[in-house]
Amino acid sequence: MLLRRRARAAARARVAGERTADWADGRLPVYESGGLLRKAFPDHWSFLLGEIALYSFAVLMLTGVWLTLFFHPSMTEVVYDGSYRPLDGIRMSEAYRSTLDISFEVRGGLLIRQLHHWAALVFLAAIGIHLLRVFFTGAFRRPREVNWTIGVTLFLLALAEGFAGYSLPDDLLSGTGLRIAQGIMLSIPVAGTYISMFVFGGEYPGHEVIPRLYSLHILLVPGLLLALVTFHLILVFYLKHTQWAGRGRTNANAVGKPMFPQFMASSGGLFLMVFGVLTLLAGIAQVNPIWVYGPYRTDVVSTGSQPDWYVGFLEGSLRLVPPWETSVAGHTVMWNVLLPAVVLPLALFAVLYAYPFAERWFTGDDREHHLCDRPRDRPVRTGLGVAAICFYSVLLAAGGNDIIAHTFKASLNTLTWVFRIALLVLPPLAFLVTRHLCLALQEADRERLNEGEETGEIRQTIAGGYVESHEPIDAEQQYVLRAYGYERDSSDGELER
Repeated sequence: MLLRRRARAAARARVAGERTADWADGRLPVYESGGLLRKAFPDHWSFLLGEIALYSFAVLMLTGVWLTLFFHPSMTEVVYDGSYRPLDGIRMSEAYRSTLDISFEVRGGLLIRQLHHWAALVFLAAIGIHLLRVFFTGAFRRPREVNWTIGVTLFLLALAEGFAGYSLPDDLLSGTGLRIAQGIMLSIPVAGTYISMFVFGGEYPGHEVIPRLYSLHILLVPGLLLALVTFHLILVFYLKHTQWAGRGRTNANAVGKPMFPQFMASSGGLFLMVFGVLTLLAGIAQVNPIWVYGPYRTDVVSTGSQPDWYVGFLEGSLRLVPPWETSVAGHTVMWNVLLPAVVLPLALFAVLYAYPFAERWFTGDDREHHLCDRPRDRPVRTGLGVAAICFYSVLLAAGGNDIIAHTFKASLNTLTWVFRIALLVLPPLAFLVTRHLCLALQEADRERLNEGEETGEIRQTIAGGYVESHEPIDAEQQYVLRAYGYERDSSDGELER
């Protein structure tokens, strides 16, 4: 009797489910999405970098919506009388006052503020590392050039979004950054003064910049980011993931775990881990303590001020260029600001946008690629990437040359010259070393495929000599090496690629 009741209940549930699915399919593409739910996702840790960026962005959106409920984007001057006594009676903007209130008056406000800031830092870092993964593995090649362009644009927008959010509290540190930004605008010949007047709503600092940055930070730039992220994911689904070479993996298929339920379960777990780690950082690692810096004043500059890491390279470039100026037709061209803060970023992003098309033109390779390259198999590309990382690292370190000089009791002028020389010498040196290292690794792979793995055992030959014994590498490794073009030449025993 109990079994019959259970069977009847199951039958009724099945019929109800079918009717619900039929009703929904009449209005939504329910049945057509079955293939989408079985889409294969490659199971490799390097593909998680993009997901970390996505989930950091989700945390940013959630915490950002909460913060908008309490933040007042106004530069109207008020007198502070809140709970943080060291600033009692100090004149400040409403933006700074509301940020202090979020930190000290609103329950859980400081945790959410720091969670938002840490999520922004991780978001930009994840995008940057994800772009590096795509670059070094060649995942930007046909047919994914558009997705590479979207990724670079996302990184550019994330930089602008981070700087806008960083400037909103109107504290002394962010105000110093805005002052530097205004100096960069003024360095643009002819149009610089007009750009500055437009951005700040009059003479610096004006009363409009914080409300304008707020509108950009919560509406325009997030909307663009959300639209581009959506388009990026649609293209990932449409073009399918790249994958590492292996048995059964070719340019014509995608091997991995299905989207439902395996990928969704693991991806959901990753989201919870990202959220948890960011919350832990927000709770134990202080970031951007604006109450220590104080409110912004145009006649004060904070000592040892350092921007967030993602604009640190601009700070370093400004510190390394000598004070070059030229007067042309009554206009002073400030090369020491224009070159490092305007020309250099434009050139860097122009190179990023153009690289997939430039590599295709130089190599003549117009085929579709769905298998990831090993960096060692593309020594020139890998060398260029390492040189670019080295160039960026020198600029980032130079952005803190005063802190480094003070910490290690070194001469600031000497340290600046060291960074200038390193900026010119280290990138080409890194390119040469990386390229030769890639060629050496290729040769090592040829030897492994030809001679096998070294066992560490030494045996004596009949002639009295000594040789090290080898054993063949396993079939999977042989398959991977052959998939990347390593083959044995049976005529003379040599390997060719």
